[in-house]
Order: sequence, then structure tokens, then C-alpha cells
Amino acid sequence: MITIKNIATHAYKTGATALFVINMAWAGIPVEHWTQPSGVQVFLAQSQGIPMVDVQIDFDAGSRRDPPTQAGLASVTASMAGKGVRAVATEPALDENALGEAWADLGASFGGGASQDRMSFSLRSLTYPDLLAKATQLAARQLGEPDFPAAIWQRERETLNAALKEANTRPATLAARAFNAAVYGTHPYGFEMTEATLARISVADMQAVYSALIQPCRAKVTLVGAVNRAQADALVTQLFLRLSGDVKTPTACAALPPVAEVTPLTQAVEKHIAFDSAQAHVLIGQPGYKRDDPDYFVLTVGNYILGGGGFVSRLTTQVREKRGLSYSVYSYFAPGLHAGAFTLGLQTRPDQAEQAVKVSRDVVAEFVANGPTQEELQAAKDNLIGGFALRVDSNRKLLDNVANIAWNQLPLDYLDTWTQQVDKVTAADIKAAFARKLQTDKMVTVVLGGAGADK
Repeated sequence: MITIKNIATHAYKTGATALFVINMAWAGIPVEHWTQPSGVQVFLAQSQGIPMVDVQIDFDAGSRRDPPTQAGLASVTASMAGKGVRAVATEPALDENALGEAWADLGASFGGGASQDRMSFSLRSLTYPDLLAKATQLAARQLGEPDFPAAIWQRERETLNAALKEANTRPATLAARAFNAAVYGTHPYGFEMTEATLARISVADMQAVYSALIQPCRAKVTLVGAVNRAQADALVTQLFLRLSGDVKTPTACAALPPVAEVTPLTQAVEKHIAFDSAQAHVLIGQPGYKRDDPDYFVLTVGNYILGGGGFVSRLTTQVREKRGLSYSVYSYFAPGLHAGAFTLGLQTRPDQAEQAVKVSRDVVAEFVANGPTQEELQAAKDNLIGGFALRVDSNRKLLDNVANIAWNQLPLDYLDTWTQQVDKVTAADIKAAFARKLQTDKMVTVVLGGAGADK
């Protein structure tokens, strides 16, 4: 018997190869943007190659808005929103099992999660008319009528507490916690979910956050796939029907309270933490920059040379290849709505930790002082430009990129000009940008492992 579920399963399987081939050319597809009367901002990248659509809904409701005593509130709210929908009029309630079965029958999916800046919900469905209509209707119920069942929250909290206890036995967890606390101080980017913060989160808290922040006028919706503008507009309207009541009425959201910026470090911080492990975990860094910083492309290319390029990076050459201090070493920036951290990380034998830290610091200091060579710069450009197609070779990756455009208010032709932006970076640009962003005498250094004591 041919059912919707069978059609969906077959299409997902046969479409996997087509996705790769089709999406290689997607960087040139225009991104359309419009705002609905309710205030929902819509971003669409059409691709008619296979009958599938991916949708991402983003709200300014990430963990940066968590109260300090309730760290984890955004994350658990997004998760619990998928644990059932309440009964409305003639439609019965659906518990988490019934909801899961309903999505399985459609061969579609819908779920939520939270990052530092965003609370996001994602829908994936084939675009056969009957199937997409049912998937959109179910997603609208889940988005607009979440149940937040108290009994499920008790179970989920116990599960999270068990996971936290297990994570607290891992040296990488403890090193990252100490590093984040030192880099971010009291900024929400440094908040850690703990058993104590979870104990302070109630169903009422989740409902309050959801009601205040998950509103159409605060939403940015990204769609990628086989829908035209009219179909996309109708789909988005349907998604928010249960949340807003009247999506045709212009609505203005009150401004949300501002979140303070990350405070720059005023001095170097060193933490040596004793831990019985075969390897010492080393993290070095400081607050970096915001995503809207004009130095974004320059720092992206520069960090590829410094520590983001794997085996071809300077850090790998100096720390691994020349001295054998670590199997791998890396660096990266994590820009967001606020200054995400610049992080350098490695693992080494405890007796080599001091030397590994010194070499790593010296490499960063030399790079900040003098910048890259022309040979390094050209190799980085070749790798980044040559690998650009891999950034958009699937629905999911393209969706991430278009959602990035939407969230960070980037130009709609951002993907079309990405390689040009990389290609025009100069060595002088990199030297100047790194000098502006990194103060090598004010870094946080965390070494966890071997004998030692906090300081």
C-alpha cells in the first residue's frame, strides 16, 4: 500500500544524492525578503530541484536572556515546547508519544532548540500539497499551543541532572567552565546550567518566557526549497495562526531589554587546576568580536592561517610538527550578538603543559605583531574559496547560511559575494585587525590536569 509515510521515506532516500548535486549551484540563487503584516520577517531561497522544504524560525530568546539564577531556561523551554500540545476546541491534546507518531506518519519533522542568541524551531517536509499542508498545520499547533506538561518536566530535569553529574567528571567540561567564567565574567555568555539553576525553573517560568518572547513580530523565518514566494508566504502565515490569532493585523513588539556587552579583560588571568588525567587540557583566549564587526572576513582568513586551518595552520606547525607537544591544536573566534570568545585549545602531557602554553602564546603574539606571509595568505584564500561549495552543498547547510543572513542583517547577496570578500583580504588587513582584536598581554589561560592548584 502506498501511504504518505512511504512516499516521504522514498523521496528522502532518492533525494539525498540529488541534494548534493543541486545545491552546488545554490550560492547563486537569490534570497528574497519581505515582512508580513504581523511583523514576521521572511527570507526565501528557492530551489525547485526536489520536492522538499526546510524552514527555520528564529527568535531573540536565546540563553543571553536567561536570569543568572535560572541558567538553562531558554534551552529547556525550547525542548519542552516539543513534549506535547494542548487540546483546543475540537482538537484533542497530543502527548509527546502521539506527537512523535504524528510526525513519523507524515515523514516530516519539527523541533526546537536554543543557542546563546536564538531560540529556533525547524520544520522539514516534502512539498506534496496534502503532505505539506498537514505538516504545516501540525507545526502550527506545536509552535502555538505547546503544553509544557509538568510530569514530563520532572522527568527531563532528572535526566539533565544525571547528564550534568556525568559531564562534571570530564576534564574538558571543567576546563571549559573555568575558561568561560574567566573570559565572560558576569555576562550571560558565561552562564552555566547546573543542578541548582534547573531546580529554580518551573513550568510557569517556561510558559512566561514563551509567551513574552515567542511572538510573530519577533520572528525571522528562513525557507529553503521547492516553494515559490506565494507558497512560502502562505506557509508562514499558517505557521503563526495559532500563535498570533490574527496574522493580518499589523503588530509592533515592544523593545526587549538590552543585554550588556562583554567586558574586555583588564589583565591576564591564569588558572592551574589539579586533575587526575593522562592529558592536560589547555585553553587560552579572551573576548573577541561581534558578528556585525566589519573585520569579519579579515579575521576569518587570518584565523585560518593562525589555527583554523588544521594541519596547515601556524599553531599546528609550531606546536605539533616542530615540537611534538600535542596531536592537535586549534584556534577560532565565536562572534555573536556580543563579543564571542577567541579560543586557542590543545591537549598535552601534563609535564609538557608549561612549554605548550609558552609556544602557543609566542605564536599568537608573533602573528598579531607581524601578520601572515604572502604565501600563507594565498594558501588560505585558495582553501577557503575552493571549499566554499561545501558550505552550501545540502538543504541544511544552505538553510543555516540564509538564516545567518536573516539573523545578522547581512546583505541579501552575501553568499554571492562571499568568495570576493575573502579574495580581497590583504596581509596588512589581517595584521591590523588582529592587533585591534587581540591583546596578547591580557589573555585567559586555563591548564587543567596533573598536579597543580587553582590560582
